Amino acid sequence: MTNKGVGQGWRRGSSVQPEGYGSATVLTEQGIYLAASLYRPVLQFTDKITSMLPKKYSQLGNDGLLSFVENFLKDHFLPTMFVDYRKCVQQAIASPAAFRPRAHPSAIYKASVEHGRPVLQGLLATDYLAKEVLGWARLIPKYSNELIEYVQTFLERSFERCRALYTEAVLEKQSYLLLGRNDVEKLMRLDPANACLQSSYGAIMENNVSDTESTEAEREMGNLLLNLRPIKQENLIHDDNKVILLASLSDSLEFLADSVERFGESIVRPPVDSEDKHHAYQNIHHRRTPSVLTKTLASLADEYRKLAIDCVKVLRLEMQLETIFHLQEMISREYLEDQDAEEPDDFIISLTAQITRRDEEIGPFVSEWKRNYIFGGISSIAANTSIQVLGEMKSINLLGVQQICRNSIALEQALAAIPSMDNEAVQQRLDRVRTYFELLNLPFEALLAFITDHEYLFTPKEYSNLVKIKVPGREIPVDAQQRVSEILSH
Repeated sequence: MTNKGVGQGWRRGSSVQPEGYGSATVLTEQGIYLAASLYRPVLQFTDKITSMLPKKYSQLGNDGLLSFVENFLKDHFLPTMFVDYRKCVQQAIASPAAFRPRAHPSAIYKASVEHGRPVLQGLLATDYLAKEVLGWARLIPKYSNELIEYVQTFLERSFERCRALYTEAVLEKQSYLLLGRNDVEKLMRLDPANACLQSSYGAIMENNVSDTESTEAEREMGNLLLNLRPIKQENLIHDDNKVILLASLSDSLEFLADSVERFGESIVRPPVDSEDKHHAYQNIHHRRTPSVLTKTLASLADEYRKLAIDCVKVLRLEMQLETIFHLQEMISREYLEDQDAEEPDDFIISLTAQITRRDEEIGPFVSEWKRNYIFGGISSIAANTSIQVLGEMKSINLLGVQQICRNSIALEQALAAIPSMDNEAVQQRLDRVRTYFELLNLPFEALLAFITDHEYLFTPKEYSNLVKIKVPGREIPVDAQQRVSEILSH
């Protein structure tokens, strides 16, 4: 068993002196690990002797040398190992570089560490050290329970550090506060985008939702977030480094969760090669069944995954709130244009630039489905906000309608540039904005005909707002609202 660390500052040094065996006087500081490695050959030797002796003398083979080694392991090796590895884990997660995301800005996300997956160094070190301890558990099956408990302790400590980093990044931010609300959590579960979380995390996110419920939940979420206006910049995560950290933390937590699951599986079903069947038998014969501990590891893996999910949920909410933060300027903007601007509004240019920048920044740290999830909520929020704010405008002219349509096209182009984005869904939502505002170009009778043919395309309130707003050159009869209501009431 190697005694090398996985980075500077993680070198193990025993702080517990072995007493009574004299190994410290003849071996280096690594001696206690070398002495412990004798357990397997001693176990094989005593088992062989036992098999050769008559049955009435078989117990003698387990006395003496084997008992000596087992007592050494229990009284000296295990306490020393726990202190050493605990110190290593603590140093690994306390290092300044432990949770510093590192990836080339133009790098493409890789699914495996071997090919460059940018797992945070602190969690990569924890994974490495946990595997070392589990390696000892397989070598010393008699004390596998104790060693698995050590692994559990190390993983819990790393999880606490990750939880603290997450909390620090999102503390007092509106997205984090929203995620703690039951109504928001329920709507996010019903959101169509939740399907990608279900497919990736299985039972943790299991939830059967109909298309009707999903569509309604998407609309309710849009209205809920819209009612939070005015969105203030200080309540958003404006530090891009924190956004990158959350993305990287989510992926690294998922990596370690997968690894922890494999830990448990390797304990329950240790791999058996054709050359090692006898060793496998010895493992089973001398091991105490750690079923409770493996369940604890599985539960811990779930905790890692839940925090990974919270990271991407916060980022999704953050981008939705950023969208409303920019689009809320539509209310104070006068859309009585006297000439065609040919460019989107400044707040749209700012929003699309932010979307592009953040996609480039977090792209190397998250898989494609996570990118789609984080940015996939923007189009529905933008569409809902654009349509709803019409009811708060007093007037708009035809050039103003063109400007809003130009804004939606610019936003659609920015979202379409994100890999794996569902461009069809984005186009469908933002086409709805253009269709809605272009209805302002129709004469009133033509608008009534459209409402008759497309009664459910927009809500009664949205149709009513089309009639209420003043459009220069458009004649609206005094009974317009009543006639619209009559059509919608049938």
